[in-house]
Amino acid sequence: MDRDVRVCHVITRLEMGGAQDNTLYTAAHLGPPFAPSLICGPGGLRDDDARRSGVPVTFVPSLVREIRPARDLAALAALIRIFRRERPAIVHTHSSKAGIVGRLAARIAGVPVVVHSVHGFGFNATQPRPIRSLFVGLERAVAPLTTHFVVVARANLDLGVRLGVIRPDRATLIRSGVRLADFERAAADPALRNGAGLRGELGIPSGTPIIGLIACLKPQKAPLAFVEVAARVAAENPGAHFVVAGDGELRPAVESRIRALGLDGRVHLLGWRRDIPRLLVALDVMVLTSLWEGLPRVLPEAIAAGVPIVATGVDGTNDILRDGETGVVRSPGDLDGLARGVLAILRDPETGRVMTGRARRALGEFDIDRMVRAQERLYLSLLERESVTS
Repeated sequence: MDRDVRVCHVITRLEMGGAQDNTLYTAAHLGPPFAPSLICGPGGLRDDDARRSGVPVTFVPSLVREIRPARDLAALAALIRIFRRERPAIVHTHSSKAGIVGRLAARIAGVPVVVHSVHGFGFNATQPRPIRSLFVGLERAVAPLTTHFVVVARANLDLGVRLGVIRPDRATLIRSGVRLADFERAAADPALRNGAGLRGELGIPSGTPIIGLIACLKPQKAPLAFVEVAARVAAENPGAHFVVAGDGELRPAVESRIRALGLDGRVHLLGWRRDIPRLLVALDVMVLTSLWEGLPRVLPEAIAAGVPIVATGVDGTNDILRDGETGVVRSPGDLDGLARGVLAILRDPETGRVMTGRARRALGEFDIDRMVRAQERLYLSLLERESVTS
């Protein structure tokens, strides 16, 4: 293939998150013959990263996460115009909203190959039945427009097939990639591993256990559950401190609950951070309280950093962790169980280290460059198949 192959990635908004990070990284690191571009809605925290990436980026103001019929039609029209002008060989959509609007626009514009990545679905069991049914119905409607699906977790693949929104013969599992070397380097630094930088920043005494949550403060991640777990742990281990790296709509509620539980000065809200390797290696335990997931990238990040994990067993989490073998896994909402898991690791750090060591065996498939190469191979195979059938 001796000519450039235009690949256009479409995502709703470049917020801080795994789907956004991987989309940006993929677009910036696709090798020849691919010529990538990026389309997204404006207003994300990663917009400047996109502008600096060297990848042509187009911001579409009408492309928003919420269902807004007038704006959604405007976004559809804008994407059709862009695709007809740019004539990409492949459109690769990410996230539910961009996936629905982007796939429809790509087919109307005559794009030969349409790929959609499932980083987790827009529907979940916590939604009212009519809302969930609407979102499932929309996914089913655009599924026939999709040349191929990329899924990051087996649980998402199984659910998608069961609900009729993914055809199993048109799906490939490609893990959500992580810059593993960044976390391994941080773990090899004794000063960072002992938490010197973070402890100095927050005034946490040496030797004091630190338990952390690294997540957006939104309902999916259940940050209020982490605060409740912190209260239970603090009751048994009065010296423990807790950090939350992330921000979002639930921050006021989280702050209020911290005050109500008397955890001021013990639970530290760090906001958005870009030094995640430095933060992770300072933790004694990393906690994930999510109610649903695609595949939480913070899990392989924590494993690469050598940090024991206590997590809820949802979706892609179960692809990585086995309770008692590679981490502590509890049901969503089992606050007592999560707290007991944290306390058990604090009492017996060696068991935590052993579990994390076992978890490292599966890290290779989460390498971010391996993810990009797998997508390149998929693109080439789909283009070859398209050329044969056209």
